[in-house]
Amino acid sequence: MDTALRPAVPLPAVTRLSDGPSDAAQEFVNRVRAAAPDFAAAAGAETAVVREVVPPARHRRARCRLVLRFTGDVEVDLTFLGPVSRDPARDTGFGAQIQEWLTSDRSNEQAWLVADDESPDGLAVDVTAWADLEHPAAS
Repeated sequence: MDTALRPAVPLPAVTRLSDGPSDAAQEFVNRVRAAAPDFAAAAGAETAVVREVVPPARHRRARCRLVLRFTGDVEVDLTFLGPVSRDPARDTGFGAQIQEWLTSDRSNEQAWLVADDESPDGLAVDVTAWADLEHPAAS
């Protein structure tokens, strides 16, 4: 088991640091990080750690790197890609799509698995493509 993935100290709770204007991108990151227990439950894992979250922007897709820990010291490291050019303040769907994917039947894997140089195994789950395949009328 790769112990480098385990934090040396517990991760701090997500808190808002100032009363100033909200940063939509940081709120997006906080929402996805706060969903880690929901991701673990959806996957049937003991715990989940959101290792990386990148909010969507005009020039990049939303991304989330998630490490799931199952009984027997089994870890699964997944990278999810979401939409481009969405307002992070209004995007509540990315975390929900990840949760839905974790609970779904993923037998048609090749349709939404994409090459990704930034992922540990070189592959990522394109939840936008997956959602379009699962719910074609919604697109």
